[in-house]
Amino acid sequence: MSAEEEAPGQQRQPEEEEKKPEGGEEPPPAASPAPGSSPATQRKTQSFRALVLTGHGGYDKVKLQVKTEAQPQLKAGEVLVRVKACGLNFAELLGRQGLYDLLPAPPVIMGMEGSGVIEAVGEGVEDRKVGDRVIAMSRSGMWQELIVVPADLTFPMPEQMSFEEGAALPINYLTAYVMLFEMANLRPGKSVLIHMAAGGVGIAATQLCQTVPDVTIFGTASASKHETIAQGGVTHPIDYRTRDYVEEIRKISPNGVDIVLDPLGGSDTQKGFSLLKPLGTLIIFGAANIVTGQKKNLFALAKTWYHQLSLTALKLMQSNKTIGGFHLGFLYDEQLIRSTLLKLVELYRQGKIKPRIDSCYHFEEVSDAMRRMHERQNIGKVILIPEAKKAKEKPTGSDAPADAPAESAGKSATDETKKEEEEEAAVEEVMEEVPRSQ
Repeated sequence: MSAEEEAPGQQRQPEEEEKKPEGGEEPPPAASPAPGSSPATQRKTQSFRALVLTGHGGYDKVKLQVKTEAQPQLKAGEVLVRVKACGLNFAELLGRQGLYDLLPAPPVIMGMEGSGVIEAVGEGVEDRKVGDRVIAMSRSGMWQELIVVPADLTFPMPEQMSFEEGAALPINYLTAYVMLFEMANLRPGKSVLIHMAAGGVGIAATQLCQTVPDVTIFGTASASKHETIAQGGVTHPIDYRTRDYVEEIRKISPNGVDIVLDPLGGSDTQKGFSLLKPLGTLIIFGAANIVTGQKKNLFALAKTWYHQLSLTALKLMQSNKTIGGFHLGFLYDEQLIRSTLLKLVELYRQGKIKPRIDSCYHFEEVSDAMRRMHERQNIGKVILIPEAKKAKEKPTGSDAPADAPAESAGKSATDETKKEEEEEAAVEEVMEEVPRSQ
């Protein structure tokens, strides 16, 4: 997607009527992005479900709405996709807290990846047809049943690929592939440290490392996930909660590692740089340390900023190491995105990579899905399903938790408020120390 091109879900706002879903809350008066190309006229109308971020804050800010609008008039090169599955990414957790710069202001439909079936094609679209099963990408707007996207941002799915796998592939595997092969130049015999090795990007990176001979993988994850990530290819699982991962890596590899993939930020970036061998590469692609709860954590923000890695050009030169940054949202090279995703689809077809689905949640259960990722309970990808939840149906996935009792939720909200007040006071103390420590 080019810098000037917005996601199809953001470009147009047709006149629409919002309905209250059964068991849901009243939708806000403001309309949020949805498929469509012009104001409603005499065309037939259609209804679809969508998850709308109505404001910044806790889980309750993402609401299920039913929208009714005129059938879209596709522009040249566009397709209409009925979405069957969507991916949940860390970017959406940041977006809900108001920490993701690329997301438009609420109300807005989030979601950057999904899979589904093409229902209509615009003029000039020759390599896609109605009924095709496709992976689809957008900068936002994927968390809805119907979306209009450029045809060149859809990718035919292999016959054996499920909709859940299709939704799990784009963001995590694109991120991992570009970092490992375009930036870090992974080669046989190298060693890699993968943080959050049980997450979506972590599992993708592990699988991609295994396409190269003789690569040693160090992976951090809680102890309960070690058996799974070891079976998935991590050579040395490390429990970051009870062990100093720097010491553990030094015991096995005294000289450190060749590549560090850092989604954490703050002091972990400093540790990652210290672990690099000469000519090693550190790639920073996230700041997970700033997300510690439902709402924006000012203390975590200040702490991460305070402990961030700071180097002069001279020191970097003398270290003989490389530091890079990667953010898929700011990558506007359409050709690279398309060619890389086609490579990934082929690797899937060959059986060399396969997304691990942790759990699936219907749109009604989006709070549970976000909570699962927030608390780092997932092993693999968390998927959202647009289709309405059937009676007594529970989230799929062996470890998917049942809904929390309402009284627990109320207590949690009170605790969050108290915690925020304590954090704000702590931030002031940290910031007062900054001038004396710089």
